[in-house]
Amino acid sequence: MQLLVSPSSIEEARHSLSADIIDVKKPSEGSLGANFPWVIREVKRIAGDKPVSAAIGDNEYKPGTAALSAYGAACAGADFIKVGLMFDGEDRAREVIEAVTRAVKTDFPEKYVVIAAYSDYERMGTISPFAISSLVADAGADVAMIDTGIKDGMSTFTFMDEESLSRFTRQNRELGLKTALAGSLQFEDLDALKRIDPEIIGVRGMVCGGDRLCSIQADLVDKAMKMIG
Repeated sequence: MQLLVSPSSIEEARHSLSADIIDVKKPSEGSLGANFPWVIREVKRIAGDKPVSAAIGDNEYKPGTAALSAYGAACAGADFIKVGLMFDGEDRAREVIEAVTRAVKTDFPEKYVVIAAYSDYERMGTISPFAISSLVADAGADVAMIDTGIKDGMSTFTFMDEESLSRFTRQNRELGLKTALAGSLQFEDLDALKRIDPEIIGVRGMVCGGDRLCSIQADLVDKAMKMIG
């Protein structure tokens, strides 16, 4: 299980370098808020050989916008390009997933496309995470992810229990996909996450002392890495 940490700035990225994956996003613009391409580029420079991920937003049903954003993140140096599906409907989700995957994989076949649905999809009226796995696999993307769409302190475990998250992980594995789990995860969730065994867990608030709007603390990143290992 790899630890993905989501800094919002170049300085925070310097405090995140002990994580397995550095994830560039802009929390003030949403759960998967997109940061600037020059920030992605600089974080990639300081990360060296370490993989860098970039969120491209909690996307409405706009396949062209999502595809162009994904391509821009790939050009800026992101190794993982992550898109959130902030809408409902499997046909519409398929169109966005296929567009994003084609935009990245045509010129950058070695990069990873991450498609995220939300654990709190029922309160938001967005697509269920269980509906995206086959769409992600069919499109040739790489990772199916769960996050929380509304950042109000409630975690993914508030909306989906360990059994549901384990089922999601198994479903993805059977389709040849990796699983990423995120959404206001806490240190006390790590034992359950080890049992669920996704390939990636994504955190921010956990390593900011509990508040995602505060700054990442390097010692908390180190603590999380030790607890996972």
